[in-house]
Amino acid sequence: MNPGKNILLFGAGKSATELISYLIAACETNQWHLTVVDAQEAVALHKTQGHPLTNALGMDILADVQGRQALIRQADVVISMLPPALHQQIAIDCLENSRHLLTASYVDDHLKAMAPALRQKQLLFLCEMGLDPGIDHMSAMKAIHAIRAKGGEIISFRSHCGGLVAPESDDNPWRYKISWNPRNVVLAGIHGARFREDGVDRQVPYESLFDPGRTVVVPGLGSLAFYPNRDSLGYATLYGLDNIPTFIRTTLRYPAFLSGWKNLIALNLTDEAMVYDTHRMTLAGFFHAHCQRFGIAQWLDNTQKLGEQLKQLLKISSGEAALLEQQLLYLGWNAGDLVNIPGNTNILKLSSAAEVLQFALETKLALKPEDKDMVVMLHEIRYRIGERPHDLNSSLVVKGKDSVHTAMARTVGLPLGIAAVLVLQGKIGLTGLQIPTEPEIYLPVLEQLAQLGIVFDEQEQ
Repeated sequence: MNPGKNILLFGAGKSATELISYLIAACETNQWHLTVVDAQEAVALHKTQGHPLTNALGMDILADVQGRQALIRQADVVISMLPPALHQQIAIDCLENSRHLLTASYVDDHLKAMAPALRQKQLLFLCEMGLDPGIDHMSAMKAIHAIRAKGGEIISFRSHCGGLVAPESDDNPWRYKISWNPRNVVLAGIHGARFREDGVDRQVPYESLFDPGRTVVVPGLGSLAFYPNRDSLGYATLYGLDNIPTFIRTTLRYPAFLSGWKNLIALNLTDEAMVYDTHRMTLAGFFHAHCQRFGIAQWLDNTQKLGEQLKQLLKISSGEAALLEQQLLYLGWNAGDLVNIPGNTNILKLSSAAEVLQFALETKLALKPEDKDMVVMLHEIRYRIGERPHDLNSSLVVKGKDSVHTAMARTVGLPLGIAAVLVLQGKIGLTGLQIPTEPEIYLPVLEQLAQLGIVFDEQEQ
């Protein structure tokens, strides 16, 4: 079965764990070969475990242009799990060398500019092929197409997705642990959000985005809070739902997280312009220096008074202030941890407030080895057939096994792996710049995901 096929994967980080395992199994079945490239060779070696059908390489993909291009020329399909900023060069090389490319990242303007050339060369660049974006597109389009097939008219579409901590590992006042790129957690929502609700296009600014009062009930989990994603309306067009009264895509969190994050924004702790000399600075020293700028004038050893100061400063309730006090203490308000920003090599060790906050999150909200994360997705679709209204709720809950074999890695990586195998087997014949909204992609991928235990529960009334 297609002997000698070569799969090339760039990036072996947290989200690639389950993808690599899946691709190794596919190589064993088909006698293919997998090359995994990471900035650190040890990371690639650890993930491939020296399997005879794999090759693990360490490479600076920007510096080693010839090496990167040689690997791409030898591949039959390329998968990029690199940060989005690095996709562009990989994409250029894949286009020049006529190689298919798969990624979990969003389509950007650089890729859109390549679309005509991709069609001409009959290449497939399949993007947004992870969890969100990815499984959200596939499951939503399957439901939308099924509703239309029976004559339904969709009038409201709400789609929610989030990476959370599983209830059995939920042990901190943030009710959150880091299971994906912490940089994205810090910068989430910074550009505000755009969506449509009850026939009105709405634009919500960053400062108002994290409202813990926006909630939805998820079967089996109860009430979760959500904040709207940056631009829902771009997907209304892709989903063929341009004219419906309500269209919104959101990110799920526990209400305590949104409450705390709203107040971190109010304290300017997510600010990227405000910098500090973090050389030999502790987390306690940072919070002290930062909060002095915003009305907390003295450093308090007696932290019982902190909540009252926060209540007055931020004009929040006593309960919210008490929660925020716990959350700040958990992030290191009094901690002696030295701030260590990876990659900060400037002499003055200048770091932004957002960078220090990211360090605190990575340090204090890390998954313990035995911790389990949880991925939750819910589509709420209202439609009518004739004059009769119907509500379809389609939900997905996936729990990880531990801090390595996470639900996030599973749901981000497996769709990419399944799609790569289908492409090599000639079962996906689409070309051009694509996201997984076509039945030719989403039907076989969702079928394979279901066989691997990633199954949606549909309830209709």
